[in-house]
This record gives sequence, structure tokens and C-alpha cells, in this order.
Amino acid sequence: MEDFKRGFAAELAKIKAALPRDTPIEVWFQDEARIGQKNKITRRWARRGTRPSAPKDQRTKSAYIFGAICPELGKGAGLVLPFCNTQTMSLHLAEISLAIEPGAHGVLLMDQAGWHMTGKLEVPDNISIVPLPPKCPELNPVENIWQFMRDNWLSNRIFTSHDNIVDLCCEAWNRLIDQPWRIMTIGRRKWARGS
Repeated sequence: MEDFKRGFAAELAKIKAALPRDTPIEVWFQDEARIGQKNKITRRWARRGTRPSAPKDQRTKSAYIFGAICPELGKGAGLVLPFCNTQTMSLHLAEISLAIEPGAHGVLLMDQAGWHMTGKLEVPDNISIVPLPPKCPELNPVENIWQFMRDNWLSNRIFTSHDNIVDLCCEAWNRLIDQPWRIMTIGRRKWARGS
């Protein structure tokens, strides 16, 4: 993990060298989160000595939030999709591509899930993918974004249907996008500042 952090500036320099001179670089992070009826129960405030109840559902409908953030600029791109595969990942890359400033190039860091690394993935011209090392989720600040969204907007609830899951996931993602300072606060990493 430390080797990856130290080597990231060199990796970024290699990507910059292949681009037209003075092309702005945006460093993005990407991940997916499964949100469903079999939901997580999180901590909640309660008067000392009491045990507050929380709803728990045993049904199994779910959806995936595909989310990407650019912590330095406080922006993100996301889609809520029914499953994870190469096709849905290609849709997400197209969405990220639209969020990158015109004339800029996005360096996208993400884990090495099969649908991220396949040669069948359609990668837009304004994106370069940098795989994170295996078994290092702590390098990806989107993991912290999921934790925040679950703790504040998506847990301790019963989803009534698949459409309800999709609607609430979209609402939670849009709330996050409306708070660029939150993306910056949760997502910034000194080693990834792209200098």
C-alpha cells in the first residue's frame, strides 16, 4: 500500500507525458455499493439505559450505486443500476467522462474487480484507469463515501420495493453531489493530489 502511494506521482507523470502539453488532470476514485432490503443497522443516539428499535428486513431485492468522486474539485458522477458487469461499468465510465471538464483528462483509480479490468470495457478517450492494489480498500475514499451515505441516509429503514431502493439511492447520491465540501472533506488524500 505504501509503495503504491509513493509510486502514484510517477504513474501520474507517465500518463501526463502521453497527453498533449498542459492538459489538466483530474484524479477520480470509483467504486460500487450494493444497497438492498437486507439492510444494515447503524448506531443511533438514544437516552442512556434505553434500547431503541430499528427495522430489519429479510427480503433480498437490491440495486448498485456506481459512484465516482473527484475530491479536489468536489464533484462526482454516479448511476444506480441493477447489477455489476462490464456493460454497466462501461455506462458508468461514460457518465464519469461527461463529468470531466472539457479539455481535461481523468485519471480513475479503482479496485481490480473483474468488470473493471476486462479488455471488453469501453474506456472513453478522456479517462486513464489506474488499478488500486488488491486488498487495499482503505486507499479508495469512495469506501468512506458509502459509509457516510449508509450511516446518514440509507440504513435503519425498510425498502418497500425495488423502485423504492432505486429512488432512495438516487436521492442519497444527489444529496451528496449537492454538497461538494463533503466530497472534498471525505475524499481528499495527500498522496493523490496529483502534483
